[in-house]
Amino acid sequence: MGGFLQQLAKTLADRWISLLVLPGAFFLGAVWLAVQLGHADAWNVALLTRRAEDTMAEIADLSSGAQALLVVAVLAAASGVGFVVQTLAAVTRRVWLGPWPRPLARVAAVRTARRRARWYRLVQERRALEAVSPATRTRERQDRIDDVARRITRLAMAEPGRPTWMGDRIHAVESIAHHRYGLDLTYGWSRLWLVLPDSARTDLTAAHSAFAAAVATGTWAVPYLLLTAVWWPAVLVAAGIGLTGWARARAAVAELTTLTEATLDVHGRTLAAALGFGNETTGPLTISEGEHITDIIRKGR
Repeated sequence: MGGFLQQLAKTLADRWISLLVLPGAFFLGAVWLAVQLGHADAWNVALLTRRAEDTMAEIADLSSGAQALLVVAVLAAASGVGFVVQTLAAVTRRVWLGPWPRPLARVAAVRTARRRARWYRLVQERRALEAVSPATRTRERQDRIDDVARRITRLAMAEPGRPTWMGDRIHAVESIAHHRYGLDLTYGWSRLWLVLPDSARTDLTAAHSAFAAAVATGTWAVPYLLLTAVWWPAVLVAAGIGLTGWARARAAVAELTTLTEATLDVHGRTLAAALGFGNETTGPLTISEGEHITDIIRKGR
C-alpha cells in the first residue's frame, strides 16, 4: 500500500508540475519581461540584459529565508495562473466543439448553414459526376469523383450540424450512430463503455487525453493575448500557442472520432448482448436492434 501511495503521489506531482507549474512559470516570466520592456523597448535586448542582471543581484542579496519564500510565492502564483487557465479550458472546448453559447447563437447558425450548404453542393457535384455509368466513365472523370469525395470528407463526415470542423467530427459520429445503427449515442455511449474490452478503452482514453491536452495548450493563448496590452510581441506567442493547440486538437479529434466510429462497428453487438438480445446473429448492429437498444436505455425520456 505504501508503494502504491508513493507512486500515486509521484504521478500527481508530475501532473501538477507539467499542467500547472511549468506553463504558469513561463507565463510569469513573460509577465516580468513585458513589465520590464513595455511597448517602446519591446526588442531592446541590452535593456533586458541589464534588468535581468539587476534582478538577479537583488535576489542574491536576499536572505536564504526570503529566497525560499520567493520561490514558494512564484510556485503558488504559477499554480494559480494554471488553475485559472484550466478553468478557461472548458470555454475553449465549447468554442472548438460547439454548441456555442446563446450570445453567439446567431453566428453559429450562420456558420453551420454555410458549412451545410457547401457540403450539399459538393454532394450534388459528386452525384452528377457519378451519374455516368462506370462502364463508360473515363479515368479523368473518376479522378474528379475521387477528388470531390475527399473534399466532402475533409469538410465533414456527415451532414454538418455544428459551426466548426471539430464539432462536426463529433456530430458526424452521433449522426452515423443514429442513421446507420438506430442508436442514440447520447444515452448509449456510457452503456457501451461498460462492455468494451480494456484495449478499446485504453485507445479511446489515450485519444481523449490527447484532445484534453491540446485544449489546455490552446487555452494558454488567452493570458498571453491579454499580455499584449503591456508588451505587443506577446501576440506572436499567443498566436503560436493557439495555433499549436488548435492543430493538435484537430488531430486528436480525428483520431478520437475514428476510434469511436470503429467501436460502434465492432462492439455495438456486444452492447446488444449485454442487454439480453442479438446473441443469435453476428456482425454489426441492425437499425432495428439499435432502435431497440435506444428504447431500453432512454426509458421513455
